[in-house]
Amino acid sequence: MNKKTLKDGLRIGTIPLKNTRVATVFVLVRTGSKHEEENVSGISHFLEHMLFKKTKKRPSPLKIVEDLDKVGGIYNAFTGSDYTGYYAKVDTSKLSLAIDWVADIYLNSLLPKEEVEKEKGVIKEEINMYYDSPMAYSQVLFQKLLYGDQPAGRDIVGTKESVSAITREDLFSYMKGQYVAENTVVVVAGNIKKKETESEVARAFSGIRKGEAKRSVPVIEKQKKPEVLTFYKETDQTHLCLGARGFNIFHPYRYAQELIATILGGMMSSRLFIKIRDEMSLAYYIRTSVEDNPDTGVIFTRAGVDNKKAKDAISAIMKEYKKIGREGVPPKELKKAKEYLKGKSAILLEPSDALAYFHGANELLENRMYELKDVFSSIDKVTTKDIKKTAKDIFKPENINLALVGPHKNKKAIQKLLS
Repeated sequence: MNKKTLKDGLRIGTIPLKNTRVATVFVLVRTGSKHEEENVSGISHFLEHMLFKKTKKRPSPLKIVEDLDKVGGIYNAFTGSDYTGYYAKVDTSKLSLAIDWVADIYLNSLLPKEEVEKEKGVIKEEINMYYDSPMAYSQVLFQKLLYGDQPAGRDIVGTKESVSAITREDLFSYMKGQYVAENTVVVVAGNIKKKETESEVARAFSGIRKGEAKRSVPVIEKQKKPEVLTFYKETDQTHLCLGARGFNIFHPYRYAQELIATILGGMMSSRLFIKIRDEMSLAYYIRTSVEDNPDTGVIFTRAGVDNKKAKDAISAIMKEYKKIGREGVPPKELKKAKEYLKGKSAILLEPSDALAYFHGANELLENRMYELKDVFSSIDKVTTKDIKKTAKDIFKPENINLALVGPHKNKKAIQKLLS
């Protein structure tokens, strides 16, 4: 990625690509649920919704989306705990439209009062959707278990009560304080010309506000023994998240952690996929993942199992966690995981939107630029000794956490399985 920092602090990244007919404009702002006060929990996500409502140039929700629909554009937005993103992907001939569109909603949204009140109903239904999806809600529950009553432990969408209390004035104040130049990265990837694109982005974002944004509250992690959080629900399956506190994105064993997740449950030939699905026939879906950010990290396994066999699945997962920490992995298995992780990354980062997001997020969160080849080099440097040490450090009893949704009341019996 080519990077240019303007006098106001706005960072512009350009990634010229050959052999493609498309281009993506991606804007990332370093603000999310970790930056929120409890009384306005969910405001980052609420604001993301409101940027699709009205600007002076595009005076209705229809006008905003219709501009890109007319040219077959792909566009969306999302909110996380550390940042919020907006993007538009178009045929290269429509790049100027995409830049103008993203800049317009990002800088000029009017947040009409009538739309604020209407959108509260939409977000409440989104909350209902997550509560009605045990697979999704188990992950919300897992975050709550890990971090408790602090911004990192609260649901990104907020609660019905907090969303109801958010006012138009709250949204404007939050937007003006957080959506500022030094807190924003704009990345354009695709069939583009570097200098022309930089100039066009700089012009489009010339009206961006200046100022120092509020930083996230440092996460506090306290745990002395395995913990369990259950949500009782009459379901046909028990959906669970079982994992351990791990390392953040700056930790030297960051890629060892990624490889452990791959070996345990990141591919169809992984240990847990073979054990839980193929051998024990306990689950249709089972996957181990890593979620890491600037201040925290966690490695966890998700699965949906028969209610009567939930304890069998938990025990089997725990057995594999302990085994990798005790025995490590043979060189051949580690090599397979490395090649899988590198190959998958190369495939996933081929589209312009994925590439723009990759570089934008790295710049925003780590304040540095690096290429995919640098990631591959870091992966290749991980040794079997690193894997064993990392697994041993992570899968300690005082790091283990389990969140599950299903018809379970005996929390103590479940907790014993984590010892």
